[in-house]
Amino acid sequence: MHTDAGSQYTSIVYTERLAPAAAAPSVGTVGDAYDNALAESTIGLFKSELIKPRGPWRSVERVEIATLEYVGWFNHRRLHSAAGDIPLAELEAAHYRQRTVTPQPENSSR
Repeated sequence: MHTDAGSQYTSIVYTERLAPAAAAPSVGTVGDAYDNALAESTIGLFKSELIKPRGPWRSVERVEIATLEYVGWFNHRRLHSAAGDIPLAELEAAHYRQRTVTPQPENSSR
């Protein structure tokens, strides 16, 4: 669960709500942006690529549907320069293909 550093990290109720969901709080040290940078840049892309160009929004339902479409596009069709100009889903699939070890058949001619 990501949220900016603040009183929620000292809240017992907040911490207790994360446990049943198996969620861990994401927070760096106060004053650094390391844990926040990815979230903020992704939110910035979401706003500049979807929310602002297609607004004004007439209902929450339209934002929800557009968000689902955007996430599908972002992961499966949008080219990401940091990923070698391929969609993130292709990068992830390539990662798991490299990690999968295929057992070699034993030589049966012994």
